[in-house]
Amino acid sequence: MGAPLQALRLVMCDLDGTLIDTAPEIADAVNDTLAQCGLPAVRPQQVRDWIGHGTRTLLVEALASTQGRAVQAIHADPDLPRIAGIFDGHYQRRCGTRSQPYPHVVEVLDSLRAHDVRLAVITNKEGRYTDTVLRAHQLQGHFDLVISGDTLATKKPDPAGVAHCLAHFGLAASEALFVGDSSIDAATARNAGVAVWLLPYGYNMGQPIAACQPDRVIADMRAVRTLL
Repeated sequence: MGAPLQALRLVMCDLDGTLIDTAPEIADAVNDTLAQCGLPAVRPQQVRDWIGHGTRTLLVEALASTQGRAVQAIHADPDLPRIAGIFDGHYQRRCGTRSQPYPHVVEVLDSLRAHDVRLAVITNKEGRYTDTVLRAHQLQGHFDLVISGDTLATKKPDPAGVAHCLAHFGLAASEALFVGDSSIDAATARNAGVAVWLLPYGYNMGQPIAACQPDRVIADMRAVRTLL
């Protein structure tokens, strides 16, 4: 469990599956890529279960699944950079086309900002995609800090992103809350010693969110507003 929350001065949020439902357009981009490579499509639920470690890892999973090859073999394939480039074009084109913020996200972010709570995004999504998705939904201005999967040397569940946020704002772990939707987020918060609340509607690799043993499972973002 994270440190007891003594005062709410910083809320750090995961992006995919927490703030925005991005799975439909990610699945579109993956299947666009597979089709261009002459490979069969994958199911939307498969894509949902692969979300969490960044789009490169997700693409590798899709390629392994459709070709019946090991993930390690795909990582070592010299053709992977070319396919990743194809995916990049498709995903940049798809960003914002079928994603949408989850209910109550925008109103809660507005309330937190009105109460001088600092807001940060910590995601494993690569920065170019993070920026495109946030801008597509006019959310980039809501956050004081955005840390993507390629911003620092490591990514979640390494606690470096959380530690960077705390240092940037000069805050203690007891003044911060991490809100996410997966075991990756739970581990990140625990590794950093901050409280973690998890949402049940996101992408947790097909596993029940309660199994992650967060400090609290919340129905939606409105629960965070009760701390104001």
